[in-house]
Amino acid sequence: MPRLAANLSMLFTEAPLLDRFGLAAQAGFMGVEMQFPYGEPAAAIAARLHDTGLEMVMFNLPAGNFAKGERGIACLPGREQEFREGVEQALDYARTLGVRQMNCLAGIAPPNGHRAVRETLVANLGFAAKRLADEGMVLLVEALNTHELPGFYISRTRQALDVIADVGLTNIKLQYDFYHMHLMEGDLAGTLTRQLPRIGHIQIANPPNRHEPGEGELNIDFLLEHLDQLGYAGWVGCEYRPSKGTAASLGWAKRWLAR
Repeated sequence: MPRLAANLSMLFTEAPLLDRFGLAAQAGFMGVEMQFPYGEPAAAIAARLHDTGLEMVMFNLPAGNFAKGERGIACLPGREQEFREGVEQALDYARTLGVRQMNCLAGIAPPNGHRAVRETLVANLGFAAKRLADEGMVLLVEALNTHELPGFYISRTRQALDVIADVGLTNIKLQYDFYHMHLMEGDLAGTLTRQLPRIGHIQIANPPNRHEPGEGELNIDFLLEHLDQLGYAGWVGCEYRPSKGTAASLGWAKRWLAR
């Protein structure tokens, strides 16, 4: 049965970050995820997890300078040392927070040097996966849509799976995001059926405005039921922008949170 996790980078943003943990627990969530936890001390986050009984299920490796438009550096030749330092920083947080899996954003590729870009990405993912394997953790790789992020290096499921195959390690899996993949390729139910053994984590939001289930083009309840029928017992991260405030956006989730 899918388990819902609140993405605290996008939900409960009416409150300061550390206060969002309590709000998520009050709403019935048992798990939370974040895009980037590095703005707060790991010990402060761990204390909130302890106080609320929540599990931190996932966060991203450091992904470069967001303010300057970077969305990951794993595919960027010349940034390998920075990438490795980011992996170590993420591992420090993961140990403190009890996280068992982390996601790597490939990044926006430079306009030339495709072969070097792919070789750099595969090498960096191999380094990260080996370091996480040493800690008994799983590395995730996510495809993002190029309508909003032109040039993002991994934008389709097959691309992500091909890169994962090139890395060739068993602790690297796909992070499958309904929002991004609906925009890029559709066939979400079919992909879930075919690729579920390769999927380590799922995120949801409803196109076109990245709102909650019920506010957009996708029948996300159907897709969650489909996951249930397939036997998926992992986490589903609610990484959406509430259309009318977080609490008001959670009516759809009550049937899943009560299970």
